[in-house]
Amino acid sequence: MRDEQGAKEDPSAGVMARVPWHVVEARPLPGHLLYVRFADGVSGEVDMSTLVLSPRAGVFAALADAEIFARVGLEDGAVTWPNGVDLAPDAMYDAIKSFGRWTPRPV
Repeated sequence: MRDEQGAKEDPSAGVMARVPWHVVEARPLPGHLLYVRFADGVSGEVDMSTLVLSPRAGVFAALADAEIFARVGLEDGAVTWPNGVDLAPDAMYDAIKSFGRWTPRPV
């Protein structure tokens, strides 16, 4: 269930909290950035700008629209959008734990 503002607490956080990379909060920020917080308290930013604005963005291209990007939510501990796009929480966790920020790149 997503809220109107985009920020969301994951209702299943108590069930999956044993997994540190389980995302429990995701909020959109200006400039195609996300604030994320994980089950173990690690938090940081995801810079989606390089990915969503790339000519090779593929399914992520829809997130270039700020209104669609703002509809970020959580499903089973992963960052998701209503159009079916999601992010791998384990890769995000490793980068944010080490550097405080993750910048996914187009492939």
